[in-house]
Amino acid sequence: MTMTQGKRANQAGKILESNVEAILTGHGYFQVGNHVTKEYLLTANLLPKRYAKQVYIGAGIYNTLLKVDFYVVGLPIIPTGLIIECKWQESGGSVDEKFPYLSMNIQEYYPAPAIVVIGGEGMREGAIQWLRQQVKLNHNLLGVYSLDRFIAWANKNLQ
Repeated sequence: MTMTQGKRANQAGKILESNVEAILTGHGYFQVGNHVTKEYLLTANLLPKRYAKQVYIGAGIYNTLLKVDFYVVGLPIIPTGLIIECKWQESGGSVDEKFPYLSMNIQEYYPAPAIVVIGGEGMREGAIQWLRQQVKLNHNLLGVYSLDRFIAWANKNLQ
């Protein structure tokens, strides 16, 4: 059975997310929910190092409900928590067209600083560079990393 391009892209994105999740658990963070609200995550304080996936954080720039890939709580260097977004583009598509939307939401509506983990080789030339430049302009965007650079960042900061 052949897989559609969309299904293949979705599967690849889930693989990137599972790698990020493995990094979190490898550093002692425990999952406390999936498709939960940020309030639930922030009050689930029995586990000091915790995260949830697909967390609802409120309304965004279009006044529609936003959810983030990961919301991590318990980082000593970031007491408000950390949001991690995963973006995968293996072949031509629209993920990189959504970078301005993502950056604006991070700057204006994310309740905690964010990191974007990117993967795949299908993003348009200049798109990743543009997003990385936003780190200088967006007070809430801490970094844009490939998976291997995110691992290096995590090894230094997810103690």
